[in-house]
Amino acid sequence: MTGNGSGRITRGDIEAKLRAIRDDIEPVGEQAKGGLMAVAPVVVALLVVGAYIIGKRSGRKRRAVIEIRRL
Repeated sequence: MTGNGSGRITRGDIEAKLRAIRDDIEPVGEQAKGGLMAVAPVVVALLVVGAYIIGKRSGRKRRAVIEIRRL
């Protein structure tokens, strides 16, 4: 299981294994980051539209009806 054959785990063995794991994981992280960059503008746009609609509805509820009459 160890790379040096002596039965002892050395610092070099651990560093090599961690480097191998990191090299395997980095491409997956880059792919996920690319997908996030594609989804982020859509989420922001939906939030802006949602805030607009909610604000429009609450403005409609509070709107006063004003009658202006000429004398």
